Amino acid sequence: MMMERLQCAELRSRIMTVTQAAALFRDGMTVGMSGFTRAGDCKALPAALAERARHETLRLNLITGASLGNDSDGLMAEAGLLARRLPFQSDARLRRRINEGQVMFIDQHLSETVEQLRAGHIPKIDIAVVEAAAILPDGGIVPTMSVGNSASFVAQAERVIVELNTRMPTSLMGMHDIYVPEAYPGRQPIPLTEPDQRIGTPAIPVDPSRIAAIVVTHHPDSPSSVQPPDEDTRAIARHIIGFLEGEVAAGRLSDTLLPLQVGIGTIANAVMHGLVDAPFRDLRMYSEVLQDSAIALIDAGRVSFASASSITLSEPVYRRFMERLDEYARRIVLRPQEISNHCEIVRRLGIIAINTALEFDLYGNVNSTHVGGTRMMNGIGGSGDFARHAHLSIFVSKSVAKGGDISSVVPMVAHVDHTEHDVDILVTEWGLADLRNLAPRERAPRVIECCAHPDYREELMDYFRRARAQGGHTPHLVGEALSWHERHARTGSMRSEQMACA
Repeated sequence: MMMERLQCAELRSRIMTVTQAAALFRDGMTVGMSGFTRAGDCKALPAALAERARHETLRLNLITGASLGNDSDGLMAEAGLLARRLPFQSDARLRRRINEGQVMFIDQHLSETVEQLRAGHIPKIDIAVVEAAAILPDGGIVPTMSVGNSASFVAQAERVIVELNTRMPTSLMGMHDIYVPEAYPGRQPIPLTEPDQRIGTPAIPVDPSRIAAIVVTHHPDSPSSVQPPDEDTRAIARHIIGFLEGEVAAGRLSDTLLPLQVGIGTIANAVMHGLVDAPFRDLRMYSEVLQDSAIALIDAGRVSFASASSITLSEPVYRRFMERLDEYARRIVLRPQEISNHCEIVRRLGIIAINTALEFDLYGNVNSTHVGGTRMMNGIGGSGDFARHAHLSIFVSKSVAKGGDISSVVPMVAHVDHTEHDVDILVTEWGLADLRNLAPRERAPRVIECCAHPDYREELMDYFRRARAQGGHTPHLVGEALSWHERHARTGSMRSEQMACA
């Protein structure tokens, strides 16, 4: 069994315990770890490094693909191991330390991290830690359920540590397509024109002499925590499907649509589930992550092929996926995230992008990251990679949160991740606002009428009328624009006194 996985004979002597491998790290190092939305992450070394940090001075700058599973980010944060973290996270304990200023978090577009590494804008990787299903005779590393930034981490690192996960089937070999863009100057176009194309290699190339340690593990990926669709998310899905049907009827799309990208999370996952019964066929995905809904669409024969950087599934769907891996492997390819999210390919393929907003304002600016404008939630992830370059950029949100005390539609967002220039469609359970070809003064009434919760519509319209009376291309009452956020910070609710008494 081990010889089947560890096919490079010269590396067999480098198998060691996780404690021995953890001893290779030094204070102040920059470390690149595999992992993207809980999939394909290193499962042994984070806990071992956290244990070291509890007993000695050990602070690391950690770069990953996206969020980690197995509570790794929380363990490392609580142990004081993390000095700097990028480009994305979703752990409550790490989030708390970021917002307290104990961990310096850099929120990046997921396509840009390795570009900045190669350019020297980020310190060079000292050690790369990558999960693998197998190591080939030439040292090539076969990833597991994600690729993320692993290929570029391995290419740049002084030393490489491989977590060889015997829980992952060797039949994952062949599902990956590893391609890294050429260096500047003289970089050629990325030769990918269809989601199902393969342009690279099935494994991450590496000189075996650079692999310093192999740690054998036997752990599954952490299951996703995506909740099943509810009435609100089903309504959002219906609005989007109705809109897409209208685009087909108008001749702007065919019934195969264009390649779909759907962000992580419950709302986006529910929207995809809605496509199971929609009148579209032979759909393709070019996304960063595949969730339960993508597998459901493949099972239903709606999606013929899906390209991504990660597969993140709930426990029952994960089990089914592994049982039928050979079948799914013919329909799925996993790529480095700088390829899955690359603006060149997003524009070339004409992606329909669906991502989640925390809040959006009357003119279409979107806040995806900061609660109340200051407190980091998870990060921008790949939403910005797709929003600016997509054929259609759609953002979804429930109209209210916290029992109605927070409106997701506000006069002005307290933090901007996606400007009005990058947003085509806004959707809540109440309706869909098509903002294409609308000036700011035309956008505001449509956003209010189509997307705002009825409890907040009158006050939003009152704000807009008074702002419009003062003039300006994008009317605002500067002294009042963020008053809803101030009111929430002061009272725990965005509701005005008049609304509370109504």
